[in-house]
Amino acid sequence: MRSLPQHVLLLCLSGRLDTADAAGLAHDLDRYLQQNVATHRRLVLDMTDLAPPSTAALHALDERTRHLANAPVPIITNTPEVRQVFARTPPPGLRVHPTLAAALDTLHGHPPVRTASPTPAPTATPADPPPRKGTDQEPGEEPRDELQNELYGMRAKSRTSAVIGIAQGILLDRYGLTGPPAAFALLRKASQQHNVPIRILASAVVTAPAPASDTAWFPGRLHTPPPHLDLLSPAETHLGDRHQVLRTFVFEAITLCDANAAELHLTNRAFDDALVLEAHAGLTPAYRDRLALVTGPPALCALACADARAHFVPDIAADSHLAASAEGRAALAAGTRALYAVPALTDAGDCIGTITLHQAQPDAWMTHAQQTAFQTLTTDLAVWHSWYRRTVILDALEHLHAHVPGAALTYSAPSIHPPPGPPRPHV
Repeated sequence: MRSLPQHVLLLCLSGRLDTADAAGLAHDLDRYLQQNVATHRRLVLDMTDLAPPSTAALHALDERTRHLANAPVPIITNTPEVRQVFARTPPPGLRVHPTLAAALDTLHGHPPVRTASPTPAPTATPADPPPRKGTDQEPGEEPRDELQNELYGMRAKSRTSAVIGIAQGILLDRYGLTGPPAAFALLRKASQQHNVPIRILASAVVTAPAPASDTAWFPGRLHTPPPHLDLLSPAETHLGDRHQVLRTFVFEAITLCDANAAELHLTNRAFDDALVLEAHAGLTPAYRDRLALVTGPPALCALACADARAHFVPDIAADSHLAASAEGRAALAAGTRALYAVPALTDAGDCIGTITLHQAQPDAWMTHAQQTAFQTLTTDLAVWHSWYRRTVILDALEHLHAHVPGAALTYSAPSIHPPPGPPRPHV
């Protein structure tokens, strides 16, 4: 076993953390974190022998460590049930690792945390943690960052609005609706009924063939049950919840491969099969903005998708082509030195998306077993995506078609002029 450095305090938790234990856990965490500040030590939580904690215990862990998002407390556990709990709602101040060695590696070269005050808590969400080291934020430049974030938001809204606008035009022309608000209301109702994001449903409207009949969009379609996945269980993850599933894939990839950050892209037919950033963790706003819509190389996800094989860059700074690109500069600015991208391939060999892992240190970091597990995870992603598109998305389209206001339906070929934005593809 690897020896424990003097600057590390290992706290072992075992048994079960019930609601009644939450207050005591919070008290102990406060005490240990305060001691660590005084002695310049880092806390590591060993949960190898711990049963899945209660919601109250998770809240206590999150509340007492949230202020440590820039230097998360490592958690050691290789129990799938415990890992899944943290994957569903990953606290920003905690980072799960499969072994003690992996946890200690993340502390190598990092100074002990100098603050233990849990207030004020950062306003980060599990899928959008605070920027890691290497971001372009400088002291005293908050106004500039606010303007940048506003710009990023406007760009994202523009991409989404363009597709929704095209879908509204198609629905107006197809069903003779009274106006864009009626078309949007139709999209929204089907979206809410089947828990499908409006932008995803709009993309389906744009790319799907016209309804086959007045009564059914896809007559004779058979419903298939949720697929069996090797690393994600329907009992633990509701496979019809797109946001939850994609977020779980991201955090499972980080946990399996001991990465610092991850991004998940899916191809979108409404954008001519470009890769769209759908889930992420540990990435800066500037990086997410740059990789929000990837149409081709030198982005590593695009290379992996185009070649239908994994791509690895051990050191971005040493790769002259990538380092000189906007994507490479964004990754370096976000604190990333190594990248590993794997495509999600269907049985026919088609790429439906990619998962890309980030590591703050250069050179290879994954074992062969981790690479194999990562490949299995991307295969699971392709299987789930295929089921979701032919089941949940088509259910939402059928619902939309069945709930058009008024009895008179017409089915003429769309003849709208799309607003500025992604061109409507040929179906």
